Amino acid sequence: MNTNKYLITLLTALLLTFSFSACSDEDDVASESDRVVQAPEWAVNANIYEVNIRQNTPEGTFNAFAEDIPRLQEMGVEILWLMPIHPIGEKNRKGTLGSYYSIVDYTDVNPEFGTKEDFANLVQKAHDHDMKLILDWVANHTAWDAVWTETNPEFYEKDEDGNFYPPNEDWDDVIQLDVDSPEMQEAMIQAMEYWVAEYDVDGYRADVAYMVPTEFWQEARQRLDDIKPVFMLAEAEEPELHDNAFDMSYAWDYAATIRDIGAGEAGLDALDEALERNFDLFDKADYRMFFTTNHDENSWTGSDPDMYGENFENFAILSATVWGMPLIYNGQESNLDKQLEFFEKDEIEWGDYEYQDFYTTLLSLNTNNSALYNGEIGGDYLKMTTDQDDSIFSYKRVGHHEEVFVILNFADEEVTFTFDSGEQGEWTNVFDDGTVTVEETMTLPANSYMLLEQ
Repeated sequence: MNTNKYLITLLTALLLTFSFSACSDEDDVASESDRVVQAPEWAVNANIYEVNIRQNTPEGTFNAFAEDIPRLQEMGVEILWLMPIHPIGEKNRKGTLGSYYSIVDYTDVNPEFGTKEDFANLVQKAHDHDMKLILDWVANHTAWDAVWTETNPEFYEKDEDGNFYPPNEDWDDVIQLDVDSPEMQEAMIQAMEYWVAEYDVDGYRADVAYMVPTEFWQEARQRLDDIKPVFMLAEAEEPELHDNAFDMSYAWDYAATIRDIGAGEAGLDALDEALERNFDLFDKADYRMFFTTNHDENSWTGSDPDMYGENFENFAILSATVWGMPLIYNGQESNLDKQLEFFEKDEIEWGDYEYQDFYTTLLSLNTNNSALYNGEIGGDYLKMTTDQDDSIFSYKRVGHHEEVFVILNFADEEVTFTFDSGEQGEWTNVFDDGTVTVEETMTLPANSYMLLEQ
């Protein structure tokens, strides 16, 4: 592990030296506001794990979740993303417990989850186990009964009659902030600074980031980085948000595509097209988050078995290796086979952790093989075509010194296929460390995979 961290440090230093070799001290002084945002060094080979505190344990508290941190460390989790931890609005609340995204007070915690001291202990325990912790942040809207509706009603958009109103008809449990208001923006940034300065959180996942001006996020990022280097994830797919604001964005187009393929509504050619769109829109330096599910997909679209059937493992391997940073939603390591209620208590059924070893292997590969690193340091994507591309999806990630080779059979039957490139050579099977000889013609069982490295 020490050798691996040294390699990361060295490669990062070389890239930064190249990027800034033409910049003088005078340039830095003259254009401080134009500085280029860099992801923290620790994010280069990180993965991310989303935590739904309410549903994660029977207790649904910070303290109860903290007991799971040693297991997650053993699984190889690097970044914990907590869904919003703030008090939830009661006015126009949906369901019994309401939505996490209906915020009453940005500088307080939901008493259902515990106290601020409990939260501080959770952050400390994560850090003690070599993990980072980021918070979900909702900068576009608040609860109808938020503190600001009393103290600062001018922070909100209002209709012609002077009344608060929701961002859209479906989000009727929240009201729209005036996201262009300098005063509101300043108060929002101060609240974000509070959790970094006082509780040592390591960054934020920004809810509907595209609905808030990019300039706001740029100012927030600079101010937060002045406290400590932070990691910023945008729930958005707008390239401009990577401009001095966010390190990583959602690969939504990819996610929609694999859902369509899983449902039998699209073929593997749609995946090629989605990846090409991703490569065209985003720079290699932009971190992209790939996933099979998250809280939205699980609650509103379907469970993993619903969406992917017998090809779930194929899609999980694809999402962990094709590009960017992989996300795991809590419960997936136990074959999360139900849609968790969003506004009610509906805890995860942990069972026997069916996929714990599977994800441990994927996360270890992602952490240790430099071909899968995030950003510029990561390897290039190379599609491997075959004579059975309607069933077989194959590619390599080619780094400076290491490679990963993925072969996936999405068909419900055994497939024999031939590589167009006449591929040959010996590789290591990631799951059992055995040697695999890749030949020009190969056969894979139904809904199966080869995950190889050199």
